[in-house]
Amino acid sequence: MNLKKFLPFAIAIIVFAIASVLYFNPVLSGKQIKQSDITQFIGMSKDVKEYRAEKGEEPYWLDNAFSGMPAYQVSAYYPNDFVRYIDKAIRFLPRPADYLFLYFLSFFLLLTALKVDWKLAVLGSLSFGFSTYLIIIFGAGHNAKAHAIGYMPMVVAGVIYIFRKRYLLGFVLTALAMALEVYSNHPQMTYYLGFCLLILAIVEFVEAFKAKTLPIFFKQAAILVAAMLIGIGANSTRLLAMKEYADYSTRGKSELTITPDGMPKEKSSGLDKEYITEYSYGIAETFNLMIPRFMGGGTVEELGESSNFYQVLEQNAGRSVAKDYSSQVLTYWGKQPIVEAPAYIGVIVFFLFFLGIFLVKGRLKYWLVAATIFSIVLSWGKNFSIITNFFIDYVPLYNKFRAVSSIQVIAELCVPLLGVLALKEFFSSENSSEEKENAIKKAFYIVGGISLLFLLFGASLFAFEGLRDAQYQQLPELIDALIADRKSMLFNDSLRSLLLVLAVAGMLWAYLKGKLKQVSVLIVLGGLIIFDLVSIDANYVNKEDFTSARRVQKPFTATKADIEILKDKEYYRVVNFSVSPMQDGRTSYFHNSIGGYHAAKMKRYQELFDYQIAKNNMEVLNMLNTKYFIISDEQFQENPKANGNAWFVNSLKEVNSANEEIVTLDSLNTKLEAVINSKEFKVEVDTFQKDSTATISLVKKDLTELVYESNTNSNQFAVFSEIYYKDGWNAYIDGKSVPYYRINYVLRGMEVPKGKHTITFKYEPRVIKRGSLLSLFCYALLLIIPIGWFVIKRKKN
Repeated sequence: MNLKKFLPFAIAIIVFAIASVLYFNPVLSGKQIKQSDITQFIGMSKDVKEYRAEKGEEPYWLDNAFSGMPAYQVSAYYPNDFVRYIDKAIRFLPRPADYLFLYFLSFFLLLTALKVDWKLAVLGSLSFGFSTYLIIIFGAGHNAKAHAIGYMPMVVAGVIYIFRKRYLLGFVLTALAMALEVYSNHPQMTYYLGFCLLILAIVEFVEAFKAKTLPIFFKQAAILVAAMLIGIGANSTRLLAMKEYADYSTRGKSELTITPDGMPKEKSSGLDKEYITEYSYGIAETFNLMIPRFMGGGTVEELGESSNFYQVLEQNAGRSVAKDYSSQVLTYWGKQPIVEAPAYIGVIVFFLFFLGIFLVKGRLKYWLVAATIFSIVLSWGKNFSIITNFFIDYVPLYNKFRAVSSIQVIAELCVPLLGVLALKEFFSSENSSEEKENAIKKAFYIVGGISLLFLLFGASLFAFEGLRDAQYQQLPELIDALIADRKSMLFNDSLRSLLLVLAVAGMLWAYLKGKLKQVSVLIVLGGLIIFDLVSIDANYVNKEDFTSARRVQKPFTATKADIEILKDKEYYRVVNFSVSPMQDGRTSYFHNSIGGYHAAKMKRYQELFDYQIAKNNMEVLNMLNTKYFIISDEQFQENPKANGNAWFVNSLKEVNSANEEIVTLDSLNTKLEAVINSKEFKVEVDTFQKDSTATISLVKKDLTELVYESNTNSNQFAVFSEIYYKDGWNAYIDGKSVPYYRINYVLRGMEVPKGKHTITFKYEPRVIKRGSLLSLFCYALLLIIPIGWFVIKRKKN
């Protein structure tokens, strides 16, 4: 009996594994997917990985990017991180097939919690996992996002079990799934999951209030909160470190009230609204959730020889030029800066979603519809600013995340879920044939009607003009041809969607009339859904995105400039002006860079770049010990005026605000003087006797320890070309702990007594020890509570 009970799970796992590997079949030959963000990560994490391999321990600091920063959000392994091994066991396939398998498995567990037949659950899981948005994020390298999305359905499954009074199973699954969700380390996706669960809780509360069962609801809520806290607490080290760093990062508040141009601005406790809403989904663009190339597909698409674009180019520039340029055409005409691909959920899945609206009864439907609408409306961002601004201004943490369009992940979860529940009800004998017929008609009228509307009238409803059309202005007829192609893409995909909806509606209608068996319907429906989604997915992520493992793991080749600079074995920094320094992980692969690539840089360092380095302030570059400027792959310049690793200044300029700190750097001679905020740091002496014989030099350096030797005839003030980060770096003179200060907006400085001394900076983050103990305690609770619960329940029985 037990074998029969678990046989469907075994079959499902085999199906999911095969489907994952078949889609990403190049992994079978050892190839790996090229991912731009992962390539940048390889450059950023090189310091940490080399330290880990050499010393067998975690540094929690890196020095090869942004002049130094905590490694918590780049690459870090934490003590007592046992959930990591569970995650590895689940994601046993080669990447990225492992994430696709996770999508399938997690959604299957959710459908199982909702008592969906396993065959229907397999179909539903495939429709969720192959949703275009969930596939295209692999091409960009958003692995952490995919990881977090993958565990979302599993968390919801645990919550569903609790609300269905399967308390022990729900508690364990919720706690474990939440631990895995937080472990995935994409706070934005986890935050959005919180909205989805909050809406579910509100719906459950309303139902409990109506049924006068609030005591049961509060009991369920208490179990749910306890499970959530334990799952979150299992990641205490990760979360505490993240919270600590977040206060210093671009997600934290800024003290500046002026712009780089000196104009007034408001203090910010998070990201700027413009930055948050830069990627806002267009209201009309929402239709590409069911018509894939409604707005031209991705930013660039390949257009064939039959396209108007190709033909105009061929007539004016020849076949070779037409073939070349037609492979990368700016077809997207929406308002977002860049779009890898349309976030296509699937017209069949949407048809089933609307079928569910008219067929499914009860609170699950209200939750899924409400969450979907909530998700889509908030994804509009600045295009529906009255709602977006309210959330940015008043909803906690909402202003910590950018790319509001990605909140559509809630719809990515809810739409296929209601679609599967619709099929469950459709095949159930509890609903009359008349109800089912009416539901089919209404769903077809909506989805088929939308498709027909744009098929017939779409070409006359929009201008089809894109943000980048000016790139083709040298040949004006080319823009006209491109607009014609955009109209054609809308027409073709509207027709495609209409035909698919017709096929599915007709098939369900035939089933009701007894002309098709349920098994036949499921097989054909599954085939149509997979065809619908995979045929779109393959246009954007396919075997062309894979390459040899060596090229993925070692993506950078040293240029002539890199090779020459690396001959210098001293400790210095490099700036690469041949690229955008603050969006550049490559330079960090070879050098200690003043730039880097990360979504959450240190805020003060980003401000230093915006207010000073971007204005070519050489004194600021000098104080960062920038010894080399890369001009191109072949050219570089040595900077003989770099201040070095440490130096003595004659005086301190005391200021009273962050504004004054950053502005003082405009004209500061960093070799002779330094600026300090006297409201935060108190120094007894601000002028020091000049000592021409004084020396200070770096004698030992690794990621977690810096050792200097000084020799002076009088007390001096030293400035170090290292980033100030008080929650980790401790200073010692001759082994005795001493205070140090934030100097020049971002650097470290300290008073050095006369004589010969050894000055040491050690990176000793206390947050790691505190967090690891709390994590261990939560793991103990996760083990002890279910065992105790089970024992008590057995005794009662």
